[in-house]
This record gives sequence, structure tokens and C-alpha cells, in this order.
Amino acid sequence: MISVRKIIFDTFAQVGITINGDKPWDMQVHNPKFYDKILSGGSVGFGEAYMAGWWDCEALDEFFFRVLYHRVDKKIPIDVYTVFYALKAKFKNLQTKGRAREVAYKHYDIGNELFEKMLDKQMMYSCGYWKTATNLDEAQTAKLELICRKLKLEKGMTVLEIGCGWGGFAKYAAENYGVSVVGITISEQQAILAREVTKGLPIEIRLQDYRDVEGQFDRVVSIAMLEAVGHRNFRTYMEVAERNLTKDGIFLIHTIGGNYDAKTTDPWIDKYIFPNGMLPSASQLSKAWQGLFVLEDWHNFGPDYEPTLLAWLKNFEESWDSIKDNYDETFYRMWRYFLCASAASFRSRKNHLWHIVLTKPMHVGGYESVR
Repeated sequence: MISVRKIIFDTFAQVGITINGDKPWDMQVHNPKFYDKILSGGSVGFGEAYMAGWWDCEALDEFFFRVLYHRVDKKIPIDVYTVFYALKAKFKNLQTKGRAREVAYKHYDIGNELFEKMLDKQMMYSCGYWKTATNLDEAQTAKLELICRKLKLEKGMTVLEIGCGWGGFAKYAAENYGVSVVGITISEQQAILAREVTKGLPIEIRLQDYRDVEGQFDRVVSIAMLEAVGHRNFRTYMEVAERNLTKDGIFLIHTIGGNYDAKTTDPWIDKYIFPNGMLPSASQLSKAWQGLFVLEDWHNFGPDYEPTLLAWLKNFEESWDSIKDNYDETFYRMWRYFLCASAASFRSRKNHLWHIVLTKPMHVGGYESVR
């Protein structure tokens, strides 16, 4: 009978990964229980084994690139948690108003100091635009400028931001384009800091679910929030944007997207990082806005997310000593695992970063794309 250990050895060897090898992307297994953990725990067990220190890898992002590019992750056994998770996603709305706040508690509210140390000076927790940038601050400023230009902002306009984070976009748009912004978030910690950084500007930060917004705005923008909406709510999300947008307005979505229709995310990501989230596909989104909007532009710059994530990883590791009293070693390994795996998902072209520009059918004059 072939042992679990040999199966795993052979599976990784096929993609150039040698367990206990000497290359930077080779796994170093410290606990023999690791093999049974994968068999019984699947993706969740694999990540938990790393968090527990049962295995290590010097170049973790390179390891994950090989795993994701060659789809080794699909060969990991499916565990009971994964089956239960998939069934829940199939038959339940995992992103109801009540459930939507879970991601705030578990992710965004884990400490503003962590994100202040990890992110750029404007605290943008989304992909930067590296076309001409040489560092993270430049890339995030370039992304904000790109969004404002795509929205064709003009002084005096009103903007609704669905998912305002720590207020970075609202502050940039108000200061540089003279617009007023209503930003909504479900994270109390984000709202507290966003109100501080936007104080004195024509900006209102609301602690509010996107489904409860009522008003009329010249522009609607949503940056790195759609990933938390869920496939059952995509149509509702589009209807909210359409309802709150003036007839000649512009709606811009900044979102991570996947290659295939999905109802769930990776089980480890769901359990430890982004509960109840999922990445939309192109077909899911186009179906959701059908009859509501006209597609004006679809810009994919997914490769720019890898340097963004690696910059966050560098900042996180360099700042760890100053924040570690608030966390523990398990959290450190969990966060490193998350950032490296995410960077690899974009390098392997499994995930993408989309800018989607939409207008209402009655929008007159067409739209000139911006890069």
C-alpha cells in the first residue's frame, strides 16, 4: 500500500518542489503528523500545519506559485469542513446583513495599527497601479488618480463610495478634485480612523450596510468590496448602485476576479482571513448588471497585485517587533501565509484585478477609456 507520505512527495515533485530539499521554494517538514493533517484536513489542514510550525519554506510565495500554477491545490483531499462549507454556500446566503459584519470583526477590526504599519501612507488595502511607480506609496497614489480620472470627477460632484476602508480614496478625491463623498463601511475600526483622516473635508463616513443606502450621486465607486458581496447578492449590489446613481453618472468597480464561476473561496481563507467572501467571475458580474448598466470599460491589471502584496509582506515583517505584543506567533505565520499565497495567486494568473466602468443606458455621449 502506498503511504500518504509518498503520495504527497510525488505530487510536489511533479511541479519541482522537493520536500526537505535545498531550493528556496522547497518545503521543510518538521513534524511527521503533517502528512496525515493534509489527508484529514485538506486546504484547511495544510494552512493550519504551517500556522503550527509543522512545515516551513524560505520562499513561500515561490512555493505557492508552483502549487497554484500547476493546480496542485486541486489534488489536496477534500475534508469534511470543505464539504460542509460548500453545502452551506450552495443552499444559504452567506452574505446577509447579519453575516456581512463577520468579516469586519474577524479581519478589518483586528487592529488599525497592523494596517497602518503594513499599508501605504494613505492606507489603501487594495491593488496599487505600478505602471510608472517605483514604490508602494507611488503605486497607491497612481491607483487613486487613475480611479478619479476614470470617474471623470469634476468640482462639486457628489460621490458614493461603497466600502470606504480607512478613508483614503475619499480624502484624495475631496482634496484633489473638489468633490463631496459619502463613504460607507461595516467596520467600526475603519469608520473611526476614516473620520479622523477626513476631518474638515466634505466627507461623511457612515457605518452602514450597502443595501441600506438611499440617495442620488453623480458617481458611485466601490474599491475592494465586491469580494465580500457573494454570488447571491451580486444583482442586489448592482441594483443599489443603479438606484443611487444619477442618469448620466458613472459607476466604477475595483475588484479581484477569478477565471471561473464560484460560490465559495478557499476554505482556509474563509476560516481564518475573509469569512463568507468569494471572488466573482466575468460571467457572474455581466449577468448581474444586465439591463441595469452599459459596460464602458474593463481593465485587467492583475499582475500589479503581486508587487503590492509583496510590499505589504515586507512592511509587515519589518514592523512585526513593534506590534507583536498584540498578537502571537501563530498570527504572524497565518498572516505571512495569507500574503504569500495571495501574491502567488496573481503571479499564476489564477486571480485578476479588474477596473469595470459602467453607465446607465440613458447616459449620453459615450465614454472615453482611461489608462
